[in-house]
Amino acid sequence: MNTNNRLVDKLGKKQLIAIAVVLLLGAVGAVAILGSSPSKPAAEEGHGHGHDEAKGHADGEHHGAAKGEHGHADEHADSEHHEEAAKGPNGGTLLTEGDFAVEVLLAEQGGEPRMKLWLSRGGKPVAPGSVKALAELTRPGGDVEKLAFAVEKDALVSTQPVAEPHLFTGTIEVQTAKEPFLFPFNQSEGIVAMTDAQIQSSGVGIDSAGPAVIRSALQLPGEIRFNDDRTAHVVPRVSGVVESVPANLGQAVKKGQVLAVISSPAVAEQRSELRAAQKRLELARTTHDREKRLWEEKISPEQDVLQARQALREAEIAVDNAQQKLQAIGAGTGGSGTLNRFELRAPFDGVVVEKHVALGEQVKEDTNVFTLSDLRTVWAQINVPAKDLDVVQVGSKATVRSTAFEQSASGTVAYVGSLIGEQTRTAQARVTVDNPKLAWRPGLFVTVELTAEETQLPVTVAADAIQTMDDKQVIFLRTPQGFAPQPVQVGRSDGKRVEIVKGLKAGTKYASTGSFVVKSEAGKSSATHTH
Repeated sequence: MNTNNRLVDKLGKKQLIAIAVVLLLGAVGAVAILGSSPSKPAAEEGHGHGHDEAKGHADGEHHGAAKGEHGHADEHADSEHHEEAAKGPNGGTLLTEGDFAVEVLLAEQGGEPRMKLWLSRGGKPVAPGSVKALAELTRPGGDVEKLAFAVEKDALVSTQPVAEPHLFTGTIEVQTAKEPFLFPFNQSEGIVAMTDAQIQSSGVGIDSAGPAVIRSALQLPGEIRFNDDRTAHVVPRVSGVVESVPANLGQAVKKGQVLAVISSPAVAEQRSELRAAQKRLELARTTHDREKRLWEEKISPEQDVLQARQALREAEIAVDNAQQKLQAIGAGTGGSGTLNRFELRAPFDGVVVEKHVALGEQVKEDTNVFTLSDLRTVWAQINVPAKDLDVVQVGSKATVRSTAFEQSASGTVAYVGSLIGEQTRTAQARVTVDNPKLAWRPGLFVTVELTAEETQLPVTVAADAIQTMDDKQVIFLRTPQGFAPQPVQVGRSDGKRVEIVKGLKAGTKYASTGSFVVKSEAGKSSATHTH
């Protein structure tokens, strides 16, 4: 006791007061910490906070006028919509409304992507058999897909697959025993990001799907042939020996141009006959004039005049006959030149396509020495199956395309055969084609296209817009971020417009010209899959 009193005396009253104050402050701090601990179970508090969040979502469409009263709720909404979506324990996207949550995942099942849902409330799993779910997905092209779900173990799985690409906006409706929940769910897999400046600099054209008249075509194989109406096999019509051949193979010649010169005894004989007839005609004319003058002077009887006139007429006929013989073989009178010279001339403007004569060669009157053809028009000969004869009619317009080079020409069906071949069961037809540049050469294989019918179709796109990705035909739809691939089912086409049977609605904007640029960009970017 005495020891304690001495200790108090040594410390002093001031030091005792300081120690008491420190002990008092420590006690107050401990009470404050204990008072801040939750008075309710964690699950109950989380449930209440979830309703506050839901209330914050409902007020003012996420950022509404009730911001002052629900500041914490607005703060929560911002974090939900401007940060990366929360992930669930199964790796899917976690959607929440209050204390109710749905985890969504597109997962491969049986080789096909299907939508799977895991449900929970207050952090505890909800039996999938106790709810009903329905998903509604809207594609960029406007098509709407509805997915029903079936129970599979601890989840709900869509009864039908979710087609590629996984690009859509949609909702997932969950109906519990007490209340419904509606969750927005969007997927943007496969977007090709391109700015307006990039689109313009790349030459990508934007068009809208719409109606058009499609001309369905009948295509038939064919071959270019000579126009037989403007083709001639040139023969000399007299026998003889070839003295010169001015014309060459492939040469373009004019009507009347000399092709070959032949020395022909037959021509010499005909010209000699003509000259003899001309001499006799001169004598007959002189005799007739003399007898006529004598008869007018009453010196000779009229019978002498009549006989002289008869002889004159016979001499004129003999000259005409000799001239006709020379004209029949295409030979001139010869003038003062060589009697046996025969000039073989071109019957019309054309090209020497065949030549079967050489200098010094002996030719007969029926020898085919040249083949001449006017190639400014040619024929496209086709074989028409019996079932298509109602389409191929004389006068029908046709388009001829080459299989060897990129060129086409318009023509008209000039002939359709009346007989069907026993072996081919086809009828021959021909199309007359103008050939001013001589590009369509006989022997060239072609495709002849004829219009079968014209049909007004509701949804069509430019033929250049169709691209192929993963063995599917797609169109790149315009989106705010750039373009999105949309699988389509195509129908009829006329080479310029293509009918869209499924996958696109009229008015939808898409990449038309230059769509291959978008396809190239899509190949560079790596698609993001959540399944």
